[in-house]
Amino acid sequence: MTQTFSKSRRRAELAFGKVQSQFFAKNKAVEERESDAESLQAKTLRLREARLAKERNDQASATSALIAKRARAS
Repeated sequence: MTQTFSKSRRRAELAFGKVQSQFFAKNKAVEERESDAESLQAKTLRLREARLAKERNDQASATSALIAKRARAS
C-alpha cells in the first residue's frame, strides 16, 4: 500500500524528518554528556577514597614506626 503525497506534503515530511533527526541527535548528545559526567564523578570519588585510605595507612605506619623507635630508645 503505497501512498502518493503532494509535493508540498513531501517537502513537509522531509522538513519534519530533519527536525526530528536534530531533536534525537541533541537528546543523544545530552545523554552522552550526562553519562560522561557521571563517569567522571564516580572516578573522582574512587580516587578520593583511595587517596584517603593511603593517607590513613601512611599515618598509621608513621605512628607505628615512631612508637617502635621510642620503645628501642627506652
